[in-house]
Amino acid sequence: MTALTRTQIFAYGMLGLPLAFAALPVYVYAPKFYAGLGLSLAAAGAILLAARLADAFIDPLLGAWSDRVRNRKRFIALFLIPLGLGMAALFHPPAQAGAWLSLWLCACLAVVYLGFSAANIAYQAWGARIAHDSHERTLVSASREGLGLVGVVLASLLPQALVSATAPGVVPTVEGGLPPASLWFLGILAAAAVVTLWFTPSGEPPESRSSSHSSAGLRATLASPRMRRLLLVFALNGIASSIPATLFLFFVADVLQAEAASGRFLALYFVAAACALPLWVRASRHIGKRVAWLCAMALAIAAFGWAFWLGPGDDTAFTVICLASGVALGADLALPPSMLADVIERDQAGGGEGRYFGVWNLVTKLNLALAAGLVLPALAWAGYQPGMGAGAVAGSAGALAFAYCLVPCALKLCAAGLLFKSDFDR
Repeated sequence: MTALTRTQIFAYGMLGLPLAFAALPVYVYAPKFYAGLGLSLAAAGAILLAARLADAFIDPLLGAWSDRVRNRKRFIALFLIPLGLGMAALFHPPAQAGAWLSLWLCACLAVVYLGFSAANIAYQAWGARIAHDSHERTLVSASREGLGLVGVVLASLLPQALVSATAPGVVPTVEGGLPPASLWFLGILAAAAVVTLWFTPSGEPPESRSSSHSSAGLRATLASPRMRRLLLVFALNGIASSIPATLFLFFVADVLQAEAASGRFLALYFVAAACALPLWVRASRHIGKRVAWLCAMALAIAAFGWAFWLGPGDDTAFTVICLASGVALGADLALPPSMLADVIERDQAGGGEGRYFGVWNLVTKLNLALAAGLVLPALAWAGYQPGMGAGAVAGSAGALAFAYCLVPCALKLCAAGLLFKSDFDR
């Protein structure tokens, strides 16, 4: 297999931009957007939990399906269509939805998740196929995740920018800019798809598509000891990252009381992650992927432990925390998928990538589902309500700070302990 050029690696990564752009509104903004339309926090959490669970458990099937198709590029292009249309509908609910609002949310999430899941799994499996050695797998993963971070930054800044441009006298909010941003997403998705699908080699000659790889199911994938060890570490670390992602807007608004700065904080977080990617790629080559990932976990634990002690007016300290945790995020994004590609190469000699990434995405979505479906109702039970402001700081916002900061620290400590004891070369 010929080594990839820098242009090809960049072209492959371009599709990661709109895919990540889509993920931020769906996973972070949608609960607050629909709560603002009158849907209760508990109902939003329950709907997100049900939708994500239903979506997650079809991922291994979608992965096996993508292993059987002869042309992953066409497969990806087909499923980008429901993704784009579903995103537009998600943030354009009927004006008088009323009691139907929850059903609209369910239907839109189903369409978005189907398009996103099928396209993303095939896209990740394609990346594992085109890379020819361990370091190139890290480069491909870093390209995809780095451009994905650009998409996340756009998703965090574009909604407020669009509100400012269309209504200069109105205070810009993320929620107010989501409907026009979802329309911009359609154009960004189309442009990135053309670059990726046209300029990246397929990397999968028909004779290499062994039916034995694609017909194996979840049980065969989990039969690999290396896969099981990596999945357990990934799951614990993923839940630890998903909880702050779900609670970020609430923490900024009701603990820091700096809602207007939420977009800036998010942008700093993701820009730091993108800037740190080359450092983690270099570190992984010199000290190994496992040790580099351990260093990132330690940095994240220190950052979130500090965040627990913050309160109103601590914007500068939280800026530093966003930068530090963003640097750690860079490793979380680039290194685990590269380690998974290494596991696939050792277990399957470069086959069945879709099946492995299908299981990988199932675990990713279970992490997000648990974060939204368990933490949000637990906070509601503890008496927290969005928008409580100063009154929440003295009371129920303590539960919010505990969930946002200390629970992730505990989970990351467990993940780091398991990773430290694991040897993925065995």
